Amino acid sequence: MHPAGLLVLAGGGHTHALLLRRWIMRPASRPANLAVLLLNRTSTALYSGMVPGLLAGLYPREACAIDLRDLCRRAAVGFVKSDITGVDLARRELQLQGRPPLRFHTLSLNVGCETLWPAGASADTGALQMVKPLEPFLAWLERRLNDPAADSHVRIRGGGAAAVEVALALRSRGLRPELLLRGDRLQLGCAAAHQAAERLLAEAGIPVQRGVEDQAAADLACTGSRAPAWLAASGLPVQPGTGRVLTDASLIVQGFERLFASGDCALIASDPRPPAGVWAVRAAPLLAENLRRLQAEPPLALRRWRPQRWALQLLGDGGMHGQPSPRALAVYGPLCWGPSRALWRWKDWIDRRFMRGFAPAAAMAAGAAPMACRGCAAKLAAAPLAAALGRLSPTGDAPPAEDAARLDVNDRGELLLQSVDGFPALLDDPWLNARLTTLHACSDLWACGAQVRSLQAVVTLPEAAPALQEEWLLHSLAGVRSVLDPLGATLLGGHTLEGRDGAGLGLSLAVNGAVLPQRFWPKGPLAAGQVLLLTRPIGTGVLFAAAMAGAAKPGWLDAALAVMQQSQAPLVEQLATHGCQACTDITGFGLLGHLGEMLGPGQRVALDPDAIPALPGALELLEQGLSSSLAPANARALALLDGPGSITLHRAASGAEQQLWIDPQTCGPLLAALPAAAAQGALEAIRAAGFPQAALIGRVL
Repeated sequence: MHPAGLLVLAGGGHTHALLLRRWIMRPASRPANLAVLLLNRTSTALYSGMVPGLLAGLYPREACAIDLRDLCRRAAVGFVKSDITGVDLARRELQLQGRPPLRFHTLSLNVGCETLWPAGASADTGALQMVKPLEPFLAWLERRLNDPAADSHVRIRGGGAAAVEVALALRSRGLRPELLLRGDRLQLGCAAAHQAAERLLAEAGIPVQRGVEDQAAADLACTGSRAPAWLAASGLPVQPGTGRVLTDASLIVQGFERLFASGDCALIASDPRPPAGVWAVRAAPLLAENLRRLQAEPPLALRRWRPQRWALQLLGDGGMHGQPSPRALAVYGPLCWGPSRALWRWKDWIDRRFMRGFAPAAAMAAGAAPMACRGCAAKLAAAPLAAALGRLSPTGDAPPAEDAARLDVNDRGELLLQSVDGFPALLDDPWLNARLTTLHACSDLWACGAQVRSLQAVVTLPEAAPALQEEWLLHSLAGVRSVLDPLGATLLGGHTLEGRDGAGLGLSLAVNGAVLPQRFWPKGPLAAGQVLLLTRPIGTGVLFAAAMAGAAKPGWLDAALAVMQQSQAPLVEQLATHGCQACTDITGFGLLGHLGEMLGPGQRVALDPDAIPALPGALELLEQGLSSSLAPANARALALLDGPGSITLHRAASGAEQQLWIDPQTCGPLLAALPAAAAQGALEAIRAAGFPQAALIGRVL
């Protein structure tokens, strides 16, 4: 059955993470006939229960982070990393930063919360750090801990459970926290908890200032939470003061039949509860069931939920100095136990068990047949390509491997160039996939020294309802335009296809450009004394192959995508200014394969293995035996190394390094040959242009 509409899960909070995990374990529990997309501003979701331990240094960040990309992959759900700016309720569109709006059939909001700063209170936003969202706060703390000149005194505004845990955690890291209370006592829910927390603070030597005015200076705000402001600004019904979206007991937003909300951003109007992970976690089964019931034919009555009155809170003391192990308090309504090391061990067991439920599936074993890669790693291997082209030629020789074809000369004397490229979608995100495909295709012209002038596109869309195909096409074309518009280039038109028999999203592009004849760069041959400059690191092939096998860390993919999304158009002028004489782009055949295309008969190049930059995680994965499915075919380029080959090395290269050099690249770097006297100046200019890992990797002998 082909999807009839789009279910958007906005936000990667606990409820949505558990919803996806439920769909992995019980596929029949997901709603039928809907494509599903998860949107989140980051590729990981931090488990709030372990954040105090993370702050205290008791856990590494990876132990507390749910990998949303991998979770979506296993649940057969698309993932989009984007900031949400609003909801157009009339058009049923989710508004995204820097992208077209996304039209939905059904929407579920689980977008977390932000720190609530008291109304009317002044806050120096340059000096005051909010605890939520967590990612900016964690970055602030890391800078503070790593700066030897930073003041260790941290004034924390707030007196609730979160403020107490943060203060104790920071004290265990060697900082000198101080709590600033608006009133005269802590706010932990009951008198027994207040007294126990006061004792913990006193034991840790954390001063507590009471009756502090809102205008008093502070470093850190931990003063409760509110929902993101765009929810209320979009016209959703919200609780005054906190902006939390009001729902009925089925988690349906009041007044909207296909709009759900849960977690810290929402509130059941008939049974209000404070924001806490316990209720977010327990909302997941109900949300899953009601999404399924709403989409049934005919729709079934939705279930209603009355959350428990109290939630158990386990508050860690951060493992204070002098203590053999951390302790914890247990608070349940009017009752409090501890502090106790046994309670901490219980809390630690609960938290680790929760996170084990999100552990990626076992990675593909070394030597196992890899899944067929996508992106540029899906291109045909060099051997059958050359053989087919050779048989087509009357002379039996394959045509020269230039990056772009020369079509004509215009009335300004410019060479008119064209290149064709494309591949099956590397990502589920149609906008980002189209942006990457366009950057990849344009690099053929940039490698010739040309400016991109226009483009035509062939978009292959999966079988689905017309409204959903419209959405995929809109975002694909917008992704193409995100590259072309800054260049002043035109999307001329193109063609659309419907992929049959399960074919997914795909994009192929014909890119047109122009260059003055004296500025045109061929691939080769190279000349003795030239220095080779690589504009950015390599390793995308193995990283995305590992992602398909559940073996790539989220940070590695984030770093790779940040590099891949950067346009290399500004480098054309930099290379021309410094006398570039030959150039190519590193794509499907890898660094060695494309360097081999630049070499003339008898030419030799010396490479420096230490200078060739790799994307984070690429070498580590190659050392584990993982690789792209195109890498074995690319391995024939290893014959260029040493011995009778054309490439010599400054030192012996490891197996992982050699595999990196044949790794197929999507949106790979440019490889330029420059006069030796100009190479260092070119490197400095390219690094200053925003390519800090550009490197001089060798020279022509």
